[in-house]
Formats: sequence, structure tokens, C-alpha cells
Amino acid sequence: MGLVNQLTVETNTVHLSDRSMQKLREIMNLETFSKDSRIFWEGDSNDKLFFLQEGTVQLTKLSEDGKDLTLHYFFPGDLFGEFDPMHKQTSALTAVAVEKCVIGVIKQAHLKVLLWQDGDLAIEFAQWQTHMQHYTQLKLRDLLFHGKNGALAAMLVRAANTYGIKSGKKIVISKKFTDSELANLIGSSRETVNRMLKSFKKSGMIKCEQGNIELLDLTGLKKICHCEDCPVGICRL
Repeated sequence: MGLVNQLTVETNTVHLSDRSMQKLREIMNLETFSKDSRIFWEGDSNDKLFFLQEGTVQLTKLSEDGKDLTLHYFFPGDLFGEFDPMHKQTSALTAVAVEKCVIGVIKQAHLKVLLWQDGDLAIEFAQWQTHMQHYTQLKLRDLLFHGKNGALAAMLVRAANTYGIKSGKKIVISKKFTDSELANLIGSSRETVNRMLKSFKKSGMIKCEQGNIELLDLTGLKKICHCEDCPVGICRL
């Protein structure tokens, strides 16, 4: 089977000009994080932002019953973290290195000075914040408004925009996902996800074998999750 037309992930820093990115790089300190290490924990001070240069990062939230909800994936070229110039709040999430990562760490004290000095960067940074807020709001819509079937369908559409490779009329998800990983992405149980995948498979919308997922009917999945055809930069894991 020839796999062609791999879909690429649009970074969340598209609103930042090359000039602004260079300004940010000048105040970064590069750090390396090993696989499965924590970049920051829930409850840590919000005194840094992070620019991912190499690797993949997951942003997770621990529920009261001890389950992880995976809210976001970040890829090279993405900026992440919570900007809190008043230093009144702690982090609500935990960032985990999915693989070895090289990250530019930006101290918010230095960023505040830079934003005060550079009006163009300040405007672009505000656009980044708006983008991330919109991204999070739509992710929560997917999780809450159309049931677990809708949440799983939306996650598969996002996975297609993140890890998908077009092959004829189908899209092959190049990353393997366990049922537990899929469950963490939609705040459900492994058993529920397994049952829904079987239903999607029976309906002819997907093919799923040993963690390998192929989307056969993208339109059908979009109908289940009431897809609003958001830009690819928003509709990603």
C-alpha cells in the first residue's frame, strides 16, 4: 500500500512573525527532558513559558478518581504554558515529555519586559493567547456537548489532522493508539472506547486492528461530532 500526502501539523505559533520568534529565542534557555519526565506539574507556579524545539509533549489533567485526561499534544514549533503576569495562580495541568524533548524555557519576568518594549510582539502574543483559548474551548466542546460517541469521533478527526496520511479515499493514522490512550483523550474508560470503536468499525467508518486506525468515512465521523470545519491549526490533538 503506497502512503502519500502526509498531513502536516500547523504549529500554534503561526501568528508570531520570524522577527518576534527571534526575539523570544534570545530570552530562552534550552533544556533537555527525557521520555516520561515532567516539564511542569499541576500546582507549580506559572512563571515560565515553553517553546518546543524537538519531541512531543502531552498536557494532562488528573481527575479526582486518579484518571488522566489528555487535553493537548504539542509538537516542534509550538509554544505552551500558562501566562500569569500577576503570579496569582498555579498550573492547573501537568506537561509530560512523550519522548526526549528539547525545550526553550522562557521566564515570564523576562517576557513581560520584552512585551513592554516591543508593541508588535505584544500584539502577536495576544493573538497567540486568543488562538490557544479558542483551541481549548473547542476541545472542551468536543468532550462535553455530543456524548462519548461525538467525543471519540472528534478525536479521530483531530488525529487525522495530526497524524494522518492520505491513501486513496482513506486516511491512515500513522501513530498507534491503545484503547487506554484513546480513553484518556476523551475522558472515558478503556472498555467504553473499545465498544465505540467496534460500533464505528461495524458501520464502515473506520478500520482498527491492534492500535492501527484507518478512517474510511471521514464525513460520517464529522456528522457524529457535529464538526464545524475548524481550521486545521485548531482541529488537531
